[in-house]
Amino acid sequence: MKRIKVISLGGTISALGKNRLDFKNYTSGKLTGEELIEAIPEIKDIAQVDIVQLDNISSTAINKNHWIQLREMVHTYLYEDNYDGIVITHGTSTLEETAYFLHLTVNSEKPVILTGAQRPFSAMSTDVHLNLLHAIVVAAHDESQGKGVLVVSNETISNARNVTKTDTYALEAFQSPELGFLGFITGDLKVMYYQEPVQRHTVTSAFKDVSLTNMKEVAILYSYAGATGDLIEYIAKSGNYAGIVMAGTGAGRFSPKEDEALKVAEEKGLFVVRSSRVSSGNVPHITHYSFLQAITADNLSPQKARILLMLALQKTKNIDEIQELFYTH
Repeated sequence: MKRIKVISLGGTISALGKNRLDFKNYTSGKLTGEELIEAIPEIKDIAQVDIVQLDNISSTAINKNHWIQLREMVHTYLYEDNYDGIVITHGTSTLEETAYFLHLTVNSEKPVILTGAQRPFSAMSTDVHLNLLHAIVVAAHDESQGKGVLVVSNETISNARNVTKTDTYALEAFQSPELGFLGFITGDLKVMYYQEPVQRHTVTSAFKDVSLTNMKEVAILYSYAGATGDLIEYIAKSGNYAGIVMAGTGAGRFSPKEDEALKVAEEKGLFVVRSSRVSSGNVPHITHYSFLQAITADNLSPQKARILLMLALQKTKNIDEIQELFYTH
């Protein structure tokens, strides 16, 4: 029987509401990982599970210190304690960001699975029990090896790079637009994979042994009609940021005043990434932005482009090298 370590971080999966119809005003962090596992006795037939509580908070409170601590814990449990896989319970709001950070930095082929819930433990038709059970089933499955960090939710298995939360409350919130799911968990608890991740991750990632000391801050700004560029100017003057990811309109376009402010920001030493606020499609290099040394995010969301730039700046300040990292990761 496989040995699986569950790292509990809180989120809706740990939440209780005032009654079974409380789907929105519940409080996260009311249940520990131990209590979640105890509520699903069927898990004992799937794997030997041990639990550790890293934190018990809403995922809106997650920061890069949690990511660094998680990576260290994952390496310890997989290498020193020889667990066969990891399951991380996490709030859904920023789950995709934690998953992508680990996808880029964990140096192991063993399964690392993130899961959460859209409905609190106390709610009618909660998805807590099945999502957690399925995550452990996937972590214990032989074919989950070597696929990088995975997200399990609503009977689906997603690649951490491509998955995103697409709905505020619906159970099918986690989707992989355009590229699709890697696989599914069937009604008889079989794990069925139909695709493999292509981009570099985990043991093939350029960041598998990167130093995470003094990671630089990167901001995300959302472009819109009539944007003045004032926030870009503020970020550039503050001295607190190494880069800006722009969630641009269309294929990564900005207002004329934002264009001007981004040029000044680059002159002050900030790295600029062009991404899009549009939910699908890639951001190519275009002639209009030849006045900038901007990096294109390819098809990464702004929030994932931010993570990749933060990690890239731990390795290099060369624009061409950073761009290649965006194309390959």
